Amino acid sequence: MYIYNVTINVEDSIREAWLQWLREIHIPEMLATGKFSDARVCRVVVAEETGGTTFAVQYKAQSREALMAYYQEDAPRLRADGVERFGDKCLAFRTELEILSEH
Repeated sequence: MYIYNVTINVEDSIREAWLQWLREIHIPEMLATGKFSDARVCRVVVAEETGGTTFAVQYKAQSREALMAYYQEDAPRLRADGVERFGDKCLAFRTELEILSEH
């Protein structure tokens, strides 16, 4: 099992609108791809020197193949929507985590 983790710093001026879009539009669209079983939204608890609020959004995929299919089939369209709506007011980086065990 894999976690697709997206860490995003969001300018405070758009934080509430971004969170609403994330919860009501983006996450449902991500889950509708069929590549992820669930999603989790976390706030990173750290004071950012550059300002804004940082969030980590985690999507659980059953396999690496599902994650690769997401990159090929869905990622460009879904990423473009966020850029179109919020432009450079969000800065994101992505990591893949392999789950070795859960307790």
